[in-house]
Amino acid sequence: MDTSNDLLNSITHGEIKIKESIQLIKKFLEERPTAEYSLVIGTDSHERGNNGDSRSINLVTAVLVHRRGFGGKYFWKRRNMLDIHNLREKIYAETLESLNFALFFVPLLRKELNGDSPLYNLEIHIDVGEHGDTRDMIKEVVGMVTGSGFVAKTKPQAYGASYVADKHT
Repeated sequence: MDTSNDLLNSITHGEIKIKESIQLIKKFLEERPTAEYSLVIGTDSHERGNNGDSRSINLVTAVLVHRRGFGGKYFWKRRNMLDIHNLREKIYAETLESLNFALFFVPLLRKELNGDSPLYNLEIHIDVGEHGDTRDMIKEVVGMVTGSGFVAKTKPQAYGASYVADKHT
């Protein structure tokens, strides 16, 4: 199934196709090919409704390209998920959403860059941290991300999830 025509949102460009976001990222990377970049994918969610024991959440996944010291661009997508029963399921849903998006998006970006990309660090940002109710899940979700071949960042370094995606939940 080709989902490269699915839509992402951008403050600058409005609603655009994923393949257009990839072209914009490519153009951004080509502006300063010797700069250092980070490609960040993170998801946050917000509870939408509560129906007894289960609830619905609004998941927002953000993809950011950050030119170190010079700002960046970001895009996001939103979807709803039903039947979330507890915090653990919510954190798993966020982490899996980021992983699935990365597994889809990164190969498309690499193909568009045609092996000719500036250096960038790829990070999956997870909305868990040492303080609060999510501290017991850090090893589990970091293991999911690193086991899939990605670098995992948690709070307070997980700005892609805890700030950018959170902004649009």
